[in-house]
This record gives sequence, C-alpha cells and structure tokens, in this order.
Amino acid sequence: METAENTTPWPDDASVPATVIGLDIGGTKTRGVRFEDGKPVRDESTGSSNVQNVSREVAAANLAELFAMIGGGHVDRVLAGAGGIDTDADARALADLIEPHVPGAQVTVVHDSRLLLAAGGASTGVAVIAGTGSAAWGKNADGEEARAGGWGFLLGDEGSGYWLGREAVRHSLRRMNKGLEPDGLTVALLESCGVDDPNKLIALFHSEDTDRRYWAQRAAAVVETAREGLEISRQLLDQAGRDLAELAAQAVRQLGLHGPVILGGGLGMNVEPLQSAFRAGLAAHGITDIRVLDREPVFGVLQILAEQA
Repeated sequence: METAENTTPWPDDASVPATVIGLDIGGTKTRGVRFEDGKPVRDESTGSSNVQNVSREVAAANLAELFAMIGGGHVDRVLAGAGGIDTDADARALADLIEPHVPGAQVTVVHDSRLLLAAGGASTGVAVIAGTGSAAWGKNADGEEARAGGWGFLLGDEGSGYWLGREAVRHSLRRMNKGLEPDGLTVALLESCGVDDPNKLIALFHSEDTDRRYWAQRAAAVVETAREGLEISRQLLDQAGRDLAELAAQAVRQLGLHGPVILGGGLGMNVEPLQSAFRAGLAAHGITDIRVLDREPVFGVLQILAEQA
C-alpha cells in the first residue's frame, strides 16, 4: 500500500492569506493549528467542539480554550473541517461559534473528509475517515463531488471506532446468552469498562453516562486482542476494513475515478489489519491507488485555501 508522503510542498505564500487558523473537529477532540506565512507556528488540542457530538455549551467552551492558545492578533482566514457537516445550516451553526474568537476573519466550515484529501496531497480522489465515525467523500477534475456513509452512529458509521466498540459488546452478550465463558475480547472489554460481568454491559451501553465517543474508545480492546491473535477480533477488523472499502468504492464509481483513495482517521492511520482489509476490499473493485495518510488532516488546510484562491 502506498503511503501519502509528508513531503507535499506548502502552497506558494502568495496563494494563501498571511495568517490562517486550521481546525480539525472530530468526535473526540478539536485540533487547531495557526499558520503564519505558510508555516505552522502553534499546534494545540482541546475536547470536541462538534455540535453533532457535544452540546453547544461544551463546544463553545472547548473552542474558547483552543483559541486562547492559538488565537490572538490579526487572523485572515479560519478553515474548519468537522464531521456531520451535511447542510449549510450545519456549517453556519459551527461558524457562529468560531467567529467571535476571530473578529474580521473569513470563516469557512467544510466536512472533515475534505481536509483529509488535501492532507494526502491530492486535489482529486476519495478520502475515507475511520475514526469515531466513518465517511467517504471525494471530488473529480470537473468539480463534481460524491459522498458515501457519514450517516451517524444510529444509521451507519460502519468500520468506525464506535462500530467496533458496539460489535465487541454484542459479541460479549451473545456469548453470555449461550452460556459461554468470557473470551479474551470480553475480558478486555469488561476491564476497559470497569465492570465485572457481561450482563452489566447492557445497562452501561444505554446509560446517559456513556456516549458514542465512549464506545468508540472501546475499539482499543478489539485492536489489542487482535494483536494477541484472537480470531474474533481479527474478523471484526477485517469486516471494518472491507466496510470502509465499500464506502470508498461507492464514491469512486460515482465520480468516474480510479483513485487515489486516501485512508485517514485514528483507526485508519494506525491499525494495520484494518488497512490490509481495506486494500483487499478495494482491489476487488479494481482500485489499487490506495494511500494511508501520514500527517494529520488539519495540515491540508493550506492546500484547500490555495485551490480556492
């Protein structure tokens, strides 16, 4: 599998504003980078400020904390990528929270998969996010766009951290119903959740004290036990990779492309068995130009601004 190199040149200084703040707003954290004359000078993170995942009050507080660290002085542009940006109203709601921290700056909000494609050094192609949630987005040389997935955890998010966490719970409950002893995945999951019986997972899963971010973090139990050789965990990672490949293939077909397909997100960038299954799934569709992102999506901000200039 080809890896997107971290050698993509920054756009010419004349093509982007002097001071830019890039935001990558995920389901778990918000990362912000301040660029001055094309160079990153501040790089900080806070909790999620995605209004699809946290309350407006929590999002506002996390943004305030972040801008206290990377804001200040004149800012020309802010470009924020966030999951769940499906309509102009979604983008406007997030922009309204950002604008008070950067008076006079032009604020643009896009779906976070656009950051991923740009960070992979591609102006056309399909980007696939495998993190707390999952989605595929792409564009072709004619400017046509296509998207697959990204429906949220109740309707989809196949191959995501949340999906893996939920499937680990379902696996554990099925074993309990059959009267089987907890296997390695169930033991790891129980330890991660701080409970001592699979039956307690039911109430915990439906508790107001746990949310999709909490269960996405339980994906670590699947990844760790897969590394230890547990077959069910390997199967779950294989299914996740193939489900993500199907999302990518849908977008590729709609756009009439052959690639590249760029895989990112916390799971996509760091879990090799998932990457292998993703590649195999796309190869079945005749798609072989596949890259794994090796720098954070927020560093695609300058390329997007240069393309818009």
